Amino acid sequence: MLPLNEVWRLYLRRFAIDHWYRFAKQRLHWTLPKLSSPKQCERWSDLMPLITWELWLAREVVADNPLPWQKSMPYLTPGRVAQSMGGVLAAIGTPAVPPKPRGKSPGWPPGKLRPPKPRCPIVKKGTSKRKKAFKNST
Repeated sequence: MLPLNEVWRLYLRRFAIDHWYRFAKQRLHWTLPKLSSPKQCERWSDLMPLITWELWLAREVVADNPLPWQKSMPYLTPGRVAQSMGGVLAAIGTPAVPPKPRGKSPGWPPGKLRPPKPRCPIVKKGTSKRKKAFKNST
């Protein structure tokens, strides 16, 4: 059993963890994609701490770019760094090739069958019958 002062210190750390989960779900869109396999979900979840560290390390590089109703901050939070990353990404550029001109794409070749999407088994929770209230016969 841990001493009470250590338990209290660990209990106080949960507030930082709760804030990170909220940040990852809302700002980093952790729960937004509808992934089709557990392995994809696991990979996406593995990216969340890496993205957070990237934002934490980039706080020295980005300039604060507050919205009109926000105050300027001397020490940027990861959310504020994410808000300012657009300028950094524009300066770095992209290794991707420029987009192709628009037009009608040929689409899926006629006569070629599409393979079925792999499905995960559905786990259903069993229902329990409600207990009837016992009536006293008096």
